Amino acid sequence: MLNILLLGIGQCGNRILDAINHLSLGGGRFSKYYSQQQYVSNVQTIAINTALNDLKELKHTRAKDRVHIPYLHGVGANRNIGKQCFIENRDMILRTIEERGNFDVAFVITSASGGTGSSFTPLLVKELKERYSFPIYSIIVLPFREEGTLYMQNAAFCLQELRETSVDGVILVDNQFLKQAGKDIKTAYDSINRMVADRFLFLIRALDSEMMMVTDLGDFNTLMASGARLATFGFAKGGKNQSIKDVIKESMSPRGLLFSTQPYEEAVRAMIIIQGDKKYLDINEITSEVETLSSNVGHVFKGVLIRNREEPQVLTIFSLSASEELDKFYLEAIEAIKKEKEQKERTKSQKEVANDLFKGIEPEY
Repeated sequence: MLNILLLGIGQCGNRILDAINHLSLGGGRFSKYYSQQQYVSNVQTIAINTALNDLKELKHTRAKDRVHIPYLHGVGANRNIGKQCFIENRDMILRTIEERGNFDVAFVITSASGGTGSSFTPLLVKELKERYSFPIYSIIVLPFREEGTLYMQNAAFCLQELRETSVDGVILVDNQFLKQAGKDIKTAYDSINRMVADRFLFLIRALDSEMMMVTDLGDFNTLMASGARLATFGFAKGGKNQSIKDVIKESMSPRGLLFSTQPYEEAVRAMIIIQGDKKYLDINEITSEVETLSSNVGHVFKGVLIRNREEPQVLTIFSLSASEELDKFYLEAIEAIKKEKEQKERTKSQKEVANDLFKGIEPEY
């Protein structure tokens, strides 16, 4: 049995963690009142936040798994304040993690764009890598582009700082790419959180299960160590009359991916995990699709889990060597930083003009 540490940092990370806990309880409306989490592995979950209200809104995460950092009411999307807050509370955070036991792997989930998650995550990963030998992966959510210049610059700096640590891999999720998930903002966020939760639970279930074709944590580590140590998930669930070949293709399509990428062009390794009743799992179709993918990206790890009476599901993970979408995101972030700088310079100029106009003048009463 694997020992897995799952950390949700900031509001976004907390909510995805809560969605994972919800699904692990069975996903029912009232399941939290009568169920226990049904993780295959030993999973320790911790939600960390500076905003108490964000922690209070969690519905499926136990009170003992919520850690409030008593610092104002959030850090106001200011990464400098957030970094200082982490430094001041570092020992308490690390002690909380240490008390949970020993782990085989850790996942840190956060949005790159806000304040707490964006500032805490690179520093926390750095501290954990200095203390522990187990691999640490970060699931990073990029912002809707219309959310504003502060979020764009936060995301760019967070991602860059994280990649400069010894993090073993970054799994990308892009809100902008997933905008079709809901018509209104709440539905979109809830749907995205559920999508990440579905894929993550599939992954840890697969890495800790008996398979026909085996993929394990070692394979996942090898996959993530390739390329630029960037990756993303794909997923699809088939119907009774859908071929496994079509389900695999759908998992690699824009509809199945969490981040915009061209797998056959930008991936350097891949992992395909297939689950379902054996009547759906045609070995020739599976082999054909794996061979097609491997001829383009190189090595493909594959695993098959037999689940009686279950319709086929496919999880794909791509390790990326390059990303045209990420390059475009960085350019947009640079423009956002320039805009922030110009606004500050205009404000400073207006203050200087006002000071000059009133120089030497006293009020008259």
